[in-house]
Parts: sequence; C-alpha cells; structure tokens
Amino acid sequence: MTSLLLPIIFIGGFFILFSYIIPIGLWISALASGVKVGLGTLIGMRLRRVPPANIVRPMIKSHKAGLKLGVDRLEAHYLAGGNVDRVVDALIAAERADIDLIFERAAAIDLAGRDVLEAVQMSVNPKVIQTPLVTAVAMDGIQVQANARVTVRANIERLVGGAGEETILARVGEGIVTTVGSADAHTKVLENPDSISETVLDKGLDSGTAFEILSIDIADVDVGKNIGAQLQTDQAEADKEIAQAKAEERRAMAVAQEQEMKAQVQEMRAKVVESEAEVPKAMAEALREGKMGVMDYMNMQNIKADTQMRESISGTDHEGQKNTADND
Repeated sequence: MTSLLLPIIFIGGFFILFSYIIPIGLWISALASGVKVGLGTLIGMRLRRVPPANIVRPMIKSHKAGLKLGVDRLEAHYLAGGNVDRVVDALIAAERADIDLIFERAAAIDLAGRDVLEAVQMSVNPKVIQTPLVTAVAMDGIQVQANARVTVRANIERLVGGAGEETILARVGEGIVTTVGSADAHTKVLENPDSISETVLDKGLDSGTAFEILSIDIADVDVGKNIGAQLQTDQAEADKEIAQAKAEERRAMAVAQEQEMKAQVQEMRAKVVESEAEVPKAMAEALREGKMGVMDYMNMQNIKADTQMRESISGTDHEGQKNTADND
C-alpha cells in the first residue's frame, strides 16, 4: 500500500508543478482568442518572475479591441513597475474616443505616477474643479470674496512633466486677486463678475500644466469687510498711542525738571543759611578787633527788633513766608 502511495504523491506533485510553470489553461484561453503566445514564452515569464496572467489577459483584451501589442513591450512595462492592465484599458478608451495615444506615451504617463485611464476619461469628459474661497480687496478698500469653478480637460501631450490641479487653483486664485485689486470700486466687480473670469482666462493660466482650461465661471461673489476703514482705524489708534507716549514723555520731563528746580532751591537755601551763620562770627571778630563798638551792636539789635515789629504788624512775617514756601 505504501509502495503504491508514493508514486501517486510524486505524480501529483509533478503535475501541480508542471501546471504552475506552464499555465495550460491560460495558454488555451489565449489560443482560443486568437492571441499567439508560445509555451516557451509563458515559461520564460515564470522564470523572470512575471505573472503570465498579468500579460496574457491584457493582450487578449487589446486583441479583441483591435490593438496590436507585443508580449515584449507589455512585459517590459510590467518589469518597470507599471500597471499593464490600466495602460491597455487607457489605449482602448483612447482608440474608441478617437484620441491619438500610442503605447509608449501611455506607458510613460503610467510610470510617471499619473492615472492614464483617468486622463483619457478626462479628455473625453472635462472635469470641474472648485476653487476655495478667494479673498481680495478693491481699490476702494472693500473686501470681495469669490468662488470659481474651473472646467479643465486633460492634455495628453503634457501629462508627463506638467503641473497638476494645485497649480491651476493657485493661478486662478492669483488671477482673481489681481483682477479685483485693480478694480476702482467693489461695486464694479459685483455688477459684472464675468469680467473676472474673462480677465483670468486671457492670462493663459494652463501654460506648463497637464490640463487645458476650458472655462472659468464665478460661482459666488460676496462683500466682506471694509479693510480701508479698518486700516484707518488702526492707524488712528496707533497715532493716538504715539501721541499719548509723547505726552507722557513730556510730563515725565516736566516732573523731572520740577524736582531739579526744587533741589536747586534747597541748595540755595542751604547756602543762605550757611552765609547767615557767618554773620555772628564776623560781628564777634569785629568786636574783638575794636572795629565795632557795643553801642553799634545795640543800635543794630534795635533796628532788627523794630523791623520785626513792622513786619509783624503788616502781616509779612518772613518766617511765615518761609514756612509756606517749605510746605509748597
């Protein structure tokens, strides 16, 4: 029993390995579809680690569509990292839509990372791109907010190396800002919003991009803030703060000058007190040297007392004025 089981297992394993290396079913399908693919070619695909189904099935599809695609070109595109099935679908769609697209260009578009089938479909059915809200300011200082719908069609010739949708949106937004900014008043923009699309469309914004702009339609235009008035308000507030700062600076200088004058007054009073202190010394020295007599001193004291009495009667007490000045 064991001796009979081993040959059966061996034969079964050999059949499975043979079926994997030589996909007989795929070869029969290709032969029935009129696609000539040799068994040696299928074995070579296995040895090159290329799934035969990824090559043969697109070949069958292209043959039924009337396209002549060789095995070598499809296999080379697969080994380069491309999507063979997607390229074949794009070629069939282009042939049905009467678009001039050869295999080499379709393969290059696919290897560039773009969806070649979507590009062909966009060439037949243009795509509408909605721009974000674009804010611009007219010359009268009024803010204008606009939305635009850009209808684009894929340009097969510029898909490799051409800029994408982001560039289109950026250029349209820039054109809207420039057009609104050059308007004398925001009312002119509101009265004729088509002038924005006409001006922007004339700038040739699709230059260097993978798309062709068919139309630019302004979907919505709204009035925003009064930027001019806001700027004037901000300027007036800034001017007020500057004036307040300068006034505070002048006040601080005046206070400092006042304090300096008070210090000078105190300094001068100190000098007066110092000078008055020298008078008794001078009188004592004059008495010692005989330059001044006792009667002279008594007469001077009498005059001084008489003066103080007069000042007391007239209400112009020198000491009172002095105290008042000190309190000030």
